[in-house]
Amino acid sequence: MPLEKDAVQPHCHITLKCTREIAGFNGLSDALKRLDFLSAVHDCRRFNYIVRLLDLLVSHQMGGLSGCAQRVLFNMLEEVALEVSLSQQQTGRLRRLIERVRAFSAGCCWGGRPLGSVILWEKHKAALDRILHIASSITITQPDETQQPQWEDLPAECRREVLLRLSDPRDIEASSEACENLAVLAQEQRIWRELAQYHFTPQQIATVQQNNPDKDWKSVFHIARRSFGLREEYAEMIQLCRNCRCLFWRSLGHPCIADQDPAFQEKLGNVDRASLHVPIPPQTFLKFFSL
Repeated sequence: MPLEKDAVQPHCHITLKCTREIAGFNGLSDALKRLDFLSAVHDCRRFNYIVRLLDLLVSHQMGGLSGCAQRVLFNMLEEVALEVSLSQQQTGRLRRLIERVRAFSAGCCWGGRPLGSVILWEKHKAALDRILHIASSITITQPDETQQPQWEDLPAECRREVLLRLSDPRDIEASSEACENLAVLAQEQRIWRELAQYHFTPQQIATVQQNNPDKDWKSVFHIARRSFGLREEYAEMIQLCRNCRCLFWRSLGHPCIADQDPAFQEKLGNVDRASLHVPIPPQTFLKFFSL
């Protein structure tokens, strides 16, 4: 959503040197607040980026977060649940986040008592209960049965085009469980060939096929995923400004020293300003913090 006139653009200055002595200068909770992640959850362009970041945190690094960062994380999870409830989309991703948080919470108990601050964990439990209540109350509105055409009326070519536009293999697998005609289409070699070509380079695919000459495209895709990981692409990403060492949302911009200091502008000369803004994927974003 666009900023109001004279509104401060969300941004966060950080320390770039990656050493144990100064890594702690970058506080995750402060960065999430300064970049306004809570409000960003309700922007469809930034939603997937934030959910991926939450997934990384609750899967691997939640135990290393400070109490303040954990509170911010639970607040973000609650906002995600509210957004999913309103949009009736991404319910599967919300369920996965909740399951991982519950598993982490269960693992942080010893003898029936939580490790760490009891008061903090009581607040976490209350937040998780609210999230579970929101998730359990989500009801997907069924399409009007009288509306034409129905999904079953679409020709196979149209249904195939829907599958070809899915970039997450889990969505394809879930679609195949939804109805029989999608299950048939999901087994087609073209679906998995184009998915592989989207996520991996020709050289990566050639390497997998050379080492596995008898595998079909679905097998090639899964082998390549284990070897190289999936391509990450987001409608909106956090950027790093090389001029002022600042993180900011690409679509919102930030108050940069290059725009405010005439002397600094002269130093830049004919440098392409766009090259000074580096996209930061979720995994890279977390590397700026001592987790």
